[in-house]
Amino acid sequence: MTRLLIVGPPGSGKGTQASRITAALGVVAISTGDIFRANVKELTPLGIEAKKYMDAGDYVPDSVTNEMVRDRLAQDDVANGFLLDGYPRTLAQVDELDDILKSNGESLDAVILLTADEGELVARLLKRAEIEGRADDTEEVIRHRLAVYREQTEDVVNAYRERDLVREVDGLGELESVTERILASLA
Repeated sequence: MTRLLIVGPPGSGKGTQASRITAALGVVAISTGDIFRANVKELTPLGIEAKKYMDAGDYVPDSVTNEMVRDRLAQDDVANGFLLDGYPRTLAQVDELDDILKSNGESLDAVILLTADEGELVARLLKRAEIEGRADDTEEVIRHRLAVYREQTEDVVNAYRERDLVREVDGLGELESVTERILASLA
């Protein structure tokens, strides 16, 4: 069984690599964004609660996020493993994920940390903004998002580093090469 997290800065290719890795390993990709959207669409009690925060532009509180993740990880399709993207984002969520997994007699196998040069990420995100017509994605905004990412994930990554679970992989280069490096780091 494979229970993984994928972490990386905006523009590092997390989403693209998540789908490639899950296909290669035969596990389910789980993104917290997808969990939120599914719960809101299905009008679940948690979805209704989360929508109040999302509509106001606020972060969904840990209590709601944790319950959604707990519920998602209890579903049958994760029996062979999963790749979680977007959770945990705080040390409290690290503890919660530990509890969720422990209640099933499981633990996390590895954390894939995609790394990339900040200048390269800025260039990549500016190009994406141009292609997708995101006029609000200026260099200043992108650099701010990268700083927020570093600030928010540093403690989480360090917590998993202490457990020797982090597999650092260069996220830049050809898609296939990055996927191969990730799979090799897990072997």
